[in-house]
Amino acid sequence: MMKHGDVFWVDLSPTQGSEIKKTRPCVLIGATPINQARRTVLGVPLSSSGKPVPPLTVPVVCMGKNVVAVCDQLRAIDKSRLLNRVESMNQKDLEKIKTALRQILCL
Repeated sequence: MMKHGDVFWVDLSPTQGSEIKKTRPCVLIGATPINQARRTVLGVPLSSSGKPVPPLTVPVVCMGKNVVAVCDQLRAIDKSRLLNRVESMNQKDLEKIKTALRQILCL
Protein backbone atom coordinates (compact mmCIF):
# COMPACT_ATOMS: atom_id res chain seq x y z
CA MET A 1 0.00 0.00 0.00
CA MET A 2 1.31 3.43 -0.94
CA LYS A 3 0.21 6.01 1.59
CA HIS A 4 0.43 9.78 1.68
CA GLY A 5 3.76 10.65 3.33
CA ASP A 6 5.51 7.37 2.52
CA VAL A 7 9.08 7.63 1.27
CA PHE A 8 10.16 5.28 -1.53
CA TRP A 9 13.42 4.80 -3.42
CA VAL A 10 12.53 5.86 -6.98
CA ASP A 11 14.42 5.48 -10.25
CA LEU A 12 13.94 8.94 -11.80
CA SER A 13 16.11 8.32 -14.88
CA PRO A 14 15.94 8.90 -17.77
CA THR A 15 15.33 12.61 -17.49
CA GLN A 16 15.71 15.63 -19.71
CA GLY A 17 17.32 18.99 -19.13
CA SER A 18 17.25 20.22 -15.55
CA GLU A 19 14.96 17.49 -14.18
CA ILE A 20 16.27 15.84 -11.03
CA LYS A 21 17.78 12.45 -11.85
CA LYS A 22 19.24 9.27 -10.37
CA THR A 23 17.72 6.81 -7.99
CA ARG A 24 16.75 8.75 -4.90
CA PRO A 25 14.14 8.81 -2.15
CA CYS A 26 10.88 10.57 -2.91
CA VAL A 27 8.02 11.37 -0.56
CA LEU A 28 4.53 10.58 -1.85
CA ILE A 29 2.32 13.64 -1.48
CA GLY A 30 -0.85 12.50 -3.26
CA ALA A 31 -3.93 11.35 -1.35
CA THR A 32 -3.76 7.68 -0.31
CA PRO A 33 -6.94 6.62 -2.21
CA ILE A 34 -5.60 8.20 -5.40
CA ASN A 35 -2.19 6.55 -4.89
CA GLN A 36 -3.96 3.20 -4.72
CA ALA A 37 -6.30 3.79 -7.66
CA ARG A 38 -3.95 5.28 -10.26
CA ARG A 39 -0.91 3.84 -12.03
CA THR A 40 1.03 6.97 -11.09
CA VAL A 41 1.75 8.73 -7.81
CA LEU A 42 2.81 12.30 -7.06
CA GLY A 43 6.22 12.56 -5.47
CA VAL A 44 8.70 15.13 -4.24
CA PRO A 45 12.36 14.06 -4.60
CA LEU A 46 14.75 14.32 -1.68
CA SER A 47 18.38 15.39 -2.00
CA SER A 48 21.33 15.26 0.36
CA SER A 49 23.33 17.83 -1.62
CA GLY A 50 20.93 20.76 -1.81
CA LYS A 51 20.67 23.68 0.55
CA PRO A 52 17.35 24.80 2.05
CA VAL A 53 15.90 27.68 0.04
CA PRO A 54 12.19 27.71 1.00
CA PRO A 55 9.79 27.24 -0.67
CA LEU A 56 11.82 25.60 -3.46
CA THR A 57 13.78 23.31 -1.16
CA VAL A 58 12.85 22.67 2.45
CA PRO A 59 14.86 20.91 5.16
CA VAL A 60 13.49 17.51 6.27
CA VAL A 61 14.82 14.32 7.83
CA CYS A 62 14.88 11.02 5.95
CA MET A 63 16.59 7.81 7.07
CA GLY A 64 18.03 9.72 10.02
CA LYS A 65 19.78 12.26 7.79
CA ASN A 66 19.19 15.95 7.16
CA VAL A 67 18.14 16.35 3.53
CA VAL A 68 16.05 18.74 1.47
CA ALA A 69 12.74 18.12 -0.24
CA VAL A 70 13.08 19.56 -3.75
CA CYS A 71 9.52 20.89 -3.94
CA ASP A 72 9.88 22.62 -7.30
CA GLN A 73 10.63 19.19 -8.84
CA LEU A 74 7.23 17.70 -7.93
CA ARG A 75 6.41 15.03 -10.49
CA ALA A 76 4.04 12.29 -11.50
CA ILE A 77 5.85 8.98 -11.10
CA ASP A 78 4.80 5.73 -12.74
CA LYS A 79 4.56 3.03 -10.07
CA SER A 80 7.02 0.88 -12.04
CA ARG A 81 9.72 3.39 -11.00
CA LEU A 82 9.12 2.72 -7.28
CA LEU A 83 11.82 0.39 -5.98
CA ASN A 84 11.12 -0.07 -2.27
CA ARG A 85 9.52 1.70 0.66
CA VAL A 86 11.93 3.40 3.07
CA GLU A 87 9.75 4.88 5.82
CA SER A 88 6.93 7.30 6.52
CA MET A 89 7.90 10.94 6.77
CA ASN A 90 7.16 12.56 10.12
CA GLN A 91 4.14 14.89 10.23
CA LYS A 92 6.17 18.02 10.98
CA ASP A 93 8.35 17.59 7.87
CA LEU A 94 5.37 16.56 5.74
CA GLU A 95 3.61 19.80 6.74
CA LYS A 96 6.69 21.82 5.71
CA ILE A 97 6.54 20.19 2.27
CA LYS A 98 2.79 20.86 1.94
CA THR A 99 3.29 24.51 2.88
CA ALA A 100 6.05 24.88 0.29
CA LEU A 101 3.92 23.21 -2.40
CA ARG A 102 1.01 25.56 -1.66
CA GLN A 103 3.35 28.52 -2.23
CA ILE A 104 4.94 27.09 -5.37
CA LEU A 105 1.59 26.11 -6.89
CA CYS A 106 -0.28 29.26 -5.72
CA LEU A 107 -2.88 27.20 -3.82
